[in-house]
Amino acid sequence: MEVGEEFGPWLSRQLKIAGKTQAELADELGLTRAAVSAWITKRSVPRPTVMGEIAKALGTDLGTVHTRTTDTQAGLPVTWYHRPGYQDGGRDGGNAAAFAFDADVQVLARETCQNSLDERLVENGRPVRVRYTLHELTGEKLEAFRAALLWDELQPHYSAVSESAADQKVGRVVDAGVRDMFEKGRLILLRIDDYNASGLTGDDYDDGKFAAVVRRQLESLKSGRGAGGSYGLGKATLWATSALGMVLINSTLSVPHEGRTERRVIGRLELPWRSVDGISYAGPAWLGRPDPETHNAEVVRSWWADDETVKRLHLDRDSDEPGTSFLIVGAHDVASLAPEKTDTSDEDDNGGDSDGTHDIEAMHRRLVEALGRDFWAAMTGGGSRLPLLETYVRTLRNGEVVLEEEKVDPLKEQPSRTRALRAFYEGTTVDRLTQAGQVALRTVPLRLPMSGGRSGVLGTHQGVLLVTDAEEGDDAHNQVHSLRGNRMTIKRSGVPRLPLGVNPFQAVLLLGHAARESAPFAVEAEEFLRAAEPPEHDRWGQTEELTLRWSHTAHNRISRLTAEVNTAVKELVVRPKSNGSQESAKLRKKLTVPRKSVVPKRGSGPVLPELDELQAEIGASREWRITAEVKLPRAEELPAMTPVVLLDVRSGSRPRLDWAELVAVEGCEVEDGALRFTPHARRAVFRGSTDPTSHPVRTELTRLVLELRAGTGSEA
Repeated sequence: MEVGEEFGPWLSRQLKIAGKTQAELADELGLTRAAVSAWITKRSVPRPTVMGEIAKALGTDLGTVHTRTTDTQAGLPVTWYHRPGYQDGGRDGGNAAAFAFDADVQVLARETCQNSLDERLVENGRPVRVRYTLHELTGEKLEAFRAALLWDELQPHYSAVSESAADQKVGRVVDAGVRDMFEKGRLILLRIDDYNASGLTGDDYDDGKFAAVVRRQLESLKSGRGAGGSYGLGKATLWATSALGMVLINSTLSVPHEGRTERRVIGRLELPWRSVDGISYAGPAWLGRPDPETHNAEVVRSWWADDETVKRLHLDRDSDEPGTSFLIVGAHDVASLAPEKTDTSDEDDNGGDSDGTHDIEAMHRRLVEALGRDFWAAMTGGGSRLPLLETYVRTLRNGEVVLEEEKVDPLKEQPSRTRALRAFYEGTTVDRLTQAGQVALRTVPLRLPMSGGRSGVLGTHQGVLLVTDAEEGDDAHNQVHSLRGNRMTIKRSGVPRLPLGVNPFQAVLLLGHAARESAPFAVEAEEFLRAAEPPEHDRWGQTEELTLRWSHTAHNRISRLTAEVNTAVKELVVRPKSNGSQESAKLRKKLTVPRKSVVPKRGSGPVLPELDELQAEIGASREWRITAEVKLPRAEELPAMTPVVLLDVRSGSRPRLDWAELVAVEGCEVEDGALRFTPHARRAVFRGSTDPTSHPVRTELTRLVLELRAGTGSEA
């Protein structure tokens, strides 16, 4: 049973909804105005015998007065309130915060999932659960939703935007969104539900999470340890992803407000300045119930909706667990646009849209990819560490399943990194990699500066570096993923100047509370790194906040940390050279490299790429495995070059061996057996394996010559 609101505030609101004064209620009850005033100011409560008279005066039942978990009557009808134009004639072409992000569901997933992580209820130890639901509406379902939105009230405002703001970015997007809905007869909804989160607590207008999200811009109330956001910009991605600039909200609160917790509903619309019927409007609008406490009772506030209303608005939640549902109306994603259909065939090979509209199945796949890439660590547990996050994605069309709900699996999306993090949690790491599948651990120092520009070191925080072999399911190899308290990947970077022949690896850098809960200076590291993140939270470096709170050289501490990390990675992955090994000496003698590329004789011309460094070994199938580095001259465009491997013989022509595999590693691409070099690159690396069936004699008895020939195919 929900806890009822205090009698005084509840009665005050009921009088305003009913349009009655304290004096009028006192007259109806046959009491003094002072008695009613004492109830309102919480100095006293009415006797049980008076409760029935109050219920009668308010036109409700005695139970409602006793429990006070709802208003006595429906109150003023739900409507849209549009902010009036500025009296000084100023105009806004849209919400500037939304311009910080692209209309991209992967950006949306990163920002919204980070916000949910920051709002996780930590007391119960359970992860926050976040579900993304794509829902395409057509036909009667679309008409019913527009009716629930009170579309007829909004239509004049959208028409005004199309007419007056067509030369502005927001105006063009909104106009295209409205035309897409009516001309194509479809609307995409994208709902983000989180559970085991705090919900939008607090008053409609005063400081609190509700006002920070719904009423204000560039305000972040996050102060918990490991919090990801700090600029108050992340919520803008919700409106940036809506082609109609509209987001509806239903929140279940972790702390009661007005004695209630469930179905706190409001909507917010972001449009540019417009004029409708000669009246100017500043931009934003809100869907809610008119607040009798505001001037002319026009400004709307959130309202406690019933089950039927949230269902009609597609805002119904699965349980009464605290958290918030954000419904993006008219979701669009530039990266998932399908090409226009060019024939009259009704076939659609991929099962998706081919009419130039957003492909909801492609949006589904991109959401899963983004969540696995950015939040794999937050979804990973092991030992005594529990996952912080669970994420799900599903896709519907008119209530019917198009793609089943998919739980994002970090082991599937990031197998090597997930394995490394689990090994750290379970205490199974090693000091050095000696076998496949092992995870090596090193600590790396982050030397924290004194704040306020003072000289000296506050302390040294020891970050944890994990390194392991890369697996087939990984994305880019030889990368370091860096993260802190909420375990969202902040920085992805390669390790420069790796020597040839390094086995593919993956590395994870844990800092702040991600390293250890009780790590020395973990709190200070979190604060320092959080200040070093830009609004995108995708790197650490110089920021205005870092300069103001520490110094203009504070970012050098991060550069030194990066250097320490790169050095440690190289120590773990580079195999020491064993110059005394007879086997290595034999292999080196068996591989010959001409110092110049073999090219057709010609007059003076441009300098061509040439082989610079080689490593080779005999593989398990008796194939030659070769890694080669090519020195590239300075040139706007370089010709294609074909690597050719030959047997070295005492006399006669050298037999040519076939490549079983030829892959580009850096600074080039392999196309039809030839290397095409990246413009402006200074070096290129490729790797190849010979086909053992093309060897005329046993591999161990052969010597090789590797040449780099100009041209492709038979020209080389």
